[in-house]
Amino acid sequence: MTEQRHIRVIGLTGGIATGKSTVARLFEALGVVVIDADSLAREAVGPGSDALERIIELFGREILLPDGSLDRKRLGRLVFADTDKRYQLEQVTHPAIKGLAETRIRRLADEGHRVVFYMAPLLIEAGVTERVDDVWVVTVRPEIQLERLMRRDAIEQAEAVRIINSQMSLAEKERHGRIVIDNSGTPEETQRIVADIWAQEIGNNR
Repeated sequence: MTEQRHIRVIGLTGGIATGKSTVARLFEALGVVVIDADSLAREAVGPGSDALERIIELFGREILLPDGSLDRKRLGRLVFADTDKRYQLEQVTHPAIKGLAETRIRRLADEGHRVVFYMAPLLIEAGVTERVDDVWVVTVRPEIQLERLMRRDAIEQAEAVRIINSQMSLAEKERHGRIVIDNSGTPEETQRIVADIWAQEIGNNR
């Protein structure tokens, strides 16, 4: 994502229920564009897309909803416990998402933007940190992550623990981040943290 441009791409990532979107919105409010990898992933497999046609070839038309769009939940269940199928899916979706992201970034550079955030929950796990210029990690204390996940998804503690344990730990993610944003406190505290980082890292360099 760094070719043919004069724009700084900051990869924003973090664990589940750490508040990545909240932090992203705070940076957006300060004037930085945020590209959401999850939104790109949905767009990449939209009806009529080459990626969706390839997925149909691999997994059959039963992974479509009645309106012809991808049944993401059904596909997720299909590949969740099957490494080979997940790899096949990633070979289709990752290049499509990368292409969309690079197009957006080039357009933003042409429009005169000098900084853009690329928010991707699996930025580190997918091994694509080389596509960004910097990695910033949103984190919280583990007990707060557990509490927020249970409340957000209305699930029991055992299920929340299972989900968290199936992912890269927050401690490991933090080791990959040049900037670590602790979102454990109140919204006002996080807003102050973001404002300080903005002033130091972006405000005078846009």
